[in-house]
Amino acid sequence: MIELTGRTKTAIVEAEDGLSLLDLAMKHNVDFAFSCTRGTCARCRCQVIEGASGLEGITDQEWDRMDPEEFEEGYRLACQAIVKSVDVTIKAVNKPYF
Repeated sequence: MIELTGRTKTAIVEAEDGLSLLDLAMKHNVDFAFSCTRGTCARCRCQVIEGASGLEGITDQEWDRMDPEEFEEGYRLACQAIVKSVDVTIKAVNKPYF
């Protein structure tokens, strides 16, 4: 189960391994901010409130765009945060920089 909170909508969706949090948000019409889907714009930044261990590791694109302190606070780029199992509980809130 994954709970995604965008700017105006929250949805609880089934986890799908191999999909990013942004993929799931787009698939279920959750209004996450984004511009590129490749990890270059950083608009899809989100805070993973619960279940970060259910996501693949931090990518090079995230290291290039974000500060280590953000990772410590649970921030990821939704386009780079890949679900690694269908048996996870994750809560993520879209929190773009602007």
